[in-house]
Amino acid sequence: MLIPVVVAAALMNAAMVAASAVSAILIADDLGPALAGLPNTAGVLGTAAGAMAVGRWTARLGRAQALRTGYGVGVAGGASTVLAAVGGPVALLFVGMFLLGVGNAASLLSRYAAADAAPPDRRSQAMSTVIWASTIGAAGGPFLMAPSQSFASGFGLPAIAGPFLLALAAVFSALVASTYIRRTRSTDAPQVRRVAGGHSVLLAAGVMVVGQVVMVSVMTAVPVHTHLHHDGLGLLGVMLSIHTLGMFALSPLTGWCIDRFGPRVVSLAGLVGLLAAAVLVTRTGLVFTPALFLLGYAWNLCYLGGSAQLGSAELESRVESSIWTVSALATAASPWLFTLGGFPVLAMISVILAVPLLVLVLRRGERIVVPR
Repeated sequence: MLIPVVVAAALMNAAMVAASAVSAILIADDLGPALAGLPNTAGVLGTAAGAMAVGRWTARLGRAQALRTGYGVGVAGGASTVLAAVGGPVALLFVGMFLLGVGNAASLLSRYAAADAAPPDRRSQAMSTVIWASTIGAAGGPFLMAPSQSFASGFGLPAIAGPFLLALAAVFSALVASTYIRRTRSTDAPQVRRVAGGHSVLLAAGVMVVGQVVMVSVMTAVPVHTHLHHDGLGLLGVMLSIHTLGMFALSPLTGWCIDRFGPRVVSLAGLVGLLAAAVLVTRTGLVFTPALFLLGYAWNLCYLGGSAQLGSAELESRVESSIWTVSALATAASPWLFTLGGFPVLAMISVILAVPLLVLVLRRGERIVVPR
């Protein structure tokens, strides 16, 4: 069952990358550059709301059908963005990005479907494979954007409609791939038993949320930093690509480490990596770009290390929703904070958030017992 889950996740990620990139351009042309970020904000909020919805659908319909429903909503979103691009009301773009966000939530939560189907000692590797698939979508989607513009123009449509057509085709293909996902064991029963109670679950959620806040805050400021230093889009593209590789490319290694050493050790490594990256980005020069890679991989360690400790569909959806809600807040606050004091201010906030959590995780050494 892992193959259809991975394929669907990669396709959905490609759809989000394509739609997100051109939606900002479309709004900048129609409503002005100041509002260009609104479609992506709608997508983030759609992901947050979609995470809660997919969790409820999972409880009622089962994991496989919940994912298919989420991808189906994403198809409706892709169609709405196409209509907006070919001359429809601009409001359709915001609706479409929100609905695509629901599909994106299904893609993110599909890692647990892979874990459900894996042996107990391979759950984390299965989840990491789904996250790794995001690399394919993130890297492959942008390369298809220019040909998609030519394709749209060839049919007499506005060139900007091409990437939206690409997004629609990708999310529809994700829906088709999801029909091959088969029902697994109950997702409401805990996959693991926590010997010392529920505090480890709260810490796991905290690790995931803090990892997201630190990563999003820093990376939102990077384009502003490069623009102020007149570095150009070429260098910015390299920085973003290296950071993306850090986020996804080493996911199989993370999964192996979780299954070998446990999620607590991996979560600790992620928090330490976050602190190191936050400090290193304050030093411009040769260490800056490697620090962005470290930041991406530290996020990966926190995200997968925390995910491995969640044991029910309700918890999974609530934590995912929280992650994307704070993403919206961090995205909005980061440029303002950066103008106050640059990366040192963001680093200070990162330390304030991560150090207490690091201490708590160190102090709580609960064993996690996987039932036979």
